[in-house]
Amino acid sequence: MTLQAPRGFAHRLKAEAYARGAMIAGVARLGPAETAAAYDDWIAAGYAGEMGYLERGAEKRRDSRLPVPGAVSALVIGVNYGGTEPDGPVARYARGDDYHDVLVPMLRGVQDWASGELGVEVPGKAYTDTGPMLERDLARRAGLGWFGKNTMLISPRHGSFFFIGVLLLALELEPDAPFETEHCGSCTRCLQACPTDAFVAPRVLDATQCVSYLTIELKGSIPEALRERMGGLVYGCDVCQSVCPWNVKFSQVLAEDSPFKAREFVAGKDAVTLATDILALDQDAFSAAFRKSPMKRAKLAGLRRNATVALGNLDTLT
Repeated sequence: MTLQAPRGFAHRLKAEAYARGAMIAGVARLGPAETAAAYDDWIAAGYAGEMGYLERGAEKRRDSRLPVPGAVSALVIGVNYGGTEPDGPVARYARGDDYHDVLVPMLRGVQDWASGELGVEVPGKAYTDTGPMLERDLARRAGLGWFGKNTMLISPRHGSFFFIGVLLLALELEPDAPFETEHCGSCTRCLQACPTDAFVAPRVLDATQCVSYLTIELKGSIPEALRERMGGLVYGCDVCQSVCPWNVKFSQVLAEDSPFKAREFVAGKDAVTLATDILALDQDAFSAAFRKSPMKRAKLAGLRRNATVALGNLDTLT
């Protein structure tokens, strides 16, 4: 069953999202994903590598109305993770707490608030890389930004260093205007800066060549031809975002109490120090250091592999 929200409720819903920590928020009308065909082509080309989970749930991914019966609207939020923080061996998003543990409860809190305000349970479901959902497609439709040549969603007011969360709702809301323009122009800094030349074309990334994939998703050995290009990157890569003029100008500072502030094991360390410290960890120490951290995804074996590659590039790091 689809509920009807009173006039102006979408504005109040977004205000509640801001109060809970969103940096930007918008409302999109649900329907067939405009980028579904391009996504299917990307999968078919083999650019997803070992990420077989990206092929699952294809029907729900193509139409965002399907996961929640009666869903017609989505609240889409962006949460800052610190684009002004200095470059380092760990991607900015992974230095603090796991964003899944932050954004999903945040969105569920907004859903509970809506149910309380309307006096009826509002059916919905929260996503942030937690299911078959083209979040960037919905974010553009919610007016948050455009697709950059580095495939990231870029906000004209905040750049791209933010997590995207989606709350599907069986609630009729006034949608925001979709973001219809793109503002990369002739700039190709992100494409040129990629250390492994992972961009096949503007807005097309071969993940199997991307440092983020190699250090996080790849389970086996990192191809020898790509190791030196990785330099001192131990977990993830921000290069294509760091060089973006929109981030240079508009990235937001992290609040002092942000859950995405770098944790002690990672904070302020250069590649050599971090890699050396990782290699000294046993399983118990790893579990303690990376509890509720996205870096636990690579497991201790993966981090040791990455650290070994970084130290193998020692002559390029000193």
